[in-house]
Amino acid sequence: MTAGDKGVDGGGCLPGNQALMSLHEVADFYREQLDSQAHQDTLNARRPEYDRITVWKPAWIPVVPYGPADRTSGLYVDAATGYLGRWSRYNEGSGDERDTLVTYLEDVADMLEAPALATRDKPGLVGGALVWGSRLDSVQEERWQPLTG
Repeated sequence: MTAGDKGVDGGGCLPGNQALMSLHEVADFYREQLDSQAHQDTLNARRPEYDRITVWKPAWIPVVPYGPADRTSGLYVDAATGYLGRWSRYNEGSGDERDTLVTYLEDVADMLEAPALATRDKPGLVGGALVWGSRLDSVQEERWQPLTG
C-alpha cells in the first residue's frame, strides 16, 4: 500500500528494523547489481573457475534491505527457487532459514499479533512507531516499550 517502507528514525517496519523496498528501489538496485556482476564477469573470464566471483544472479529480486537507506545487506527472492536469500557487501553468512517471502511476511504478522511468541525479534514502540528490539540505539532503548498482543 505504501510502495515500500521509508522507515522512522533510520529503521524500517520489519524485524531487525529492516525495510521493504519500493518497486523503484528494487529496479534501481537490481540494475546496479547486474552492472556489478557484468564487471565481475569480465574479470572472471581471466580467473580460474574456482576463483570466479558471483555478485548477483539475474534470478535474484531484492526485497528487504538492511534499512531504509542502507543497501549493504538484505534479502532477495530467488525467482528460480521461490526462497529468500541474503546478499551482503561484506560476504556475511546467509543464515539457516529457508523462507519464501510469503512465509517471512506471515511470520512477521504472527509476531505482531502475538509478540510474546516472537522468536526472531521482539516488536515494540518508540514514540508510537513500531521499532524492533534487536537494533536499538541507546536513545531508543530507553524509550522502547514492548508491544503487547
